[in-house]
Amino acid sequence: METDPGTSYDTVVVLDFGAQYAQLIARRVRESRVHSVILPFDASLEEIQRYRPKGVILSGGPASVYEANAPRCDRRLFDSGIPILGICYGMQLMAHELGGRTGPAERREYGRTRLIVEDPLDLFVGLERRLICWMSHSDVVTALPPGFLTLAHTDNSPFAAIADRNRRLYGVQFHPEVTHTPWGMEVIRNFLFRVCGCRPSWTMESFIDREVQRIREVVGEGRAICALSGGVDSSAAAALVHRAIGDRLTCIFVDHGLLRKGEPEQVIRTFRDHFQIPLVYVNARDRFLARLKGIIDPEEKRRRIGEEFIQVFEEEASRLGEVDFLVQGTLYPDVIESGTRVAARIKTHHNVGGLPSTMHLQLIEPFRELFKDEVREVARQLGLPSELVWRHPFPGPGLAIRIVGEVTAERLEILREADAILLEELTSAGLLREVWQAFAVLLPVRTVGVMGDARTYGEVIVVRAVTSEDGMTADWARLPEEVLEAVASRITREVPGITRVVYDITSKPPATIEWE
Repeated sequence: METDPGTSYDTVVVLDFGAQYAQLIARRVRESRVHSVILPFDASLEEIQRYRPKGVILSGGPASVYEANAPRCDRRLFDSGIPILGICYGMQLMAHELGGRTGPAERREYGRTRLIVEDPLDLFVGLERRLICWMSHSDVVTALPPGFLTLAHTDNSPFAAIADRNRRLYGVQFHPEVTHTPWGMEVIRNFLFRVCGCRPSWTMESFIDREVQRIREVVGEGRAICALSGGVDSSAAAALVHRAIGDRLTCIFVDHGLLRKGEPEQVIRTFRDHFQIPLVYVNARDRFLARLKGIIDPEEKRRRIGEEFIQVFEEEASRLGEVDFLVQGTLYPDVIESGTRVAARIKTHHNVGGLPSTMHLQLIEPFRELFKDEVREVARQLGLPSELVWRHPFPGPGLAIRIVGEVTAERLEILREADAILLEELTSAGLLREVWQAFAVLLPVRTVGVMGDARTYGEVIVVRAVTSEDGMTADWARLPEEVLEAVASRITREVPGITRVVYDITSKPPATIEWE
């Protein structure tokens, strides 16, 4: 998302040093109505300057700056005149590069820590002098670079916040981006508005206007197809691209046989009721099941599903005539979890790492740098119906990654029925909007049961329900006991072959939301 002279909003670049919180920093900037973009730590000064940033934030990271192969940014950045805020590792790197010293702390700081503000200007305007912050580090700055002064300290970090006001270089050892630093947003806003001079003008309306213009320029007089799943991401992407190129967009809904109960019919009905976009329905159930036969490795499942999707789309594109572009509703969490140069691969999303290298269609992914809640706001701005805007996230590989082990037609039917019961009970209890995501998982585990005084030996269903803001982190939902009881009773009574229901109470991290 490169900015241009006509952009109506300011941009701040976040350099990612492999931190688990890099995306959270970018979110906090956006929540302040300033556009943010994440680049790898080794982006050149020229790459950074392409975005005409009003400021740069250096993220934390797991390395130590004094190690030989520690990640470093372009050294010229510190002399560029661009305001910089270093967070944790980012602050240590700044001090190290500019002539200070960094080393192992005598006492590591993890968790809630008392912070004493020495200089209440700049970053700490409007805040108390004694605060509680969130620390997570084993190294500290032991000597300041020339020109720097101390803004705050803790019992174990003499330089917990530092600044060179003349060059507008700032650093904090704590993490202002996490909710455990309750006043952290004020530090970020002070950097954005007092130091960088940003305007709080980035909105979903401005994003939509800019993406429509960008898509028109990219597609030109060409034609595009959109991979429609029926979820908010792909539906909003279709509506946005349709606004840009009109009838030169065709949506393709591929029924891969891995959808929830009644979902193909619901997707087609909702789409045709609310959109004026041509829709092609493709029944590809048999070919996807054939590709998954005998496959139990989840990464291989994702790869095969991704490849098969693209083959179907390219076949349909050839039937439509001259089509050069494929629209996807890829989100930023999909990109991060699939792995980047600085982020470890957690799991390959079929629409990112699962794409074949020989693909002929050029991708258009307007939401690649957005989070789910931001896409929901785009969908709302575009006039999508409420039931679609608030639909629970559903993975592209569908039920294939909610069946642990081999995917068969029989096991799909079992899972569909169990999943439908869960959603029905949550809806009846008025809890469906209260959770981020809820679904059932089928395990390849048999367990003894008793029904009608007879021994049974059936499979296990896992119920998973989580709360979240953006899917990057999540907590297990505290569902009422009576709801869980109703779900378990109905599943074991109504779904043949299931003798036991368990509830997953693992948060993300350490787990992911999906099981595979």
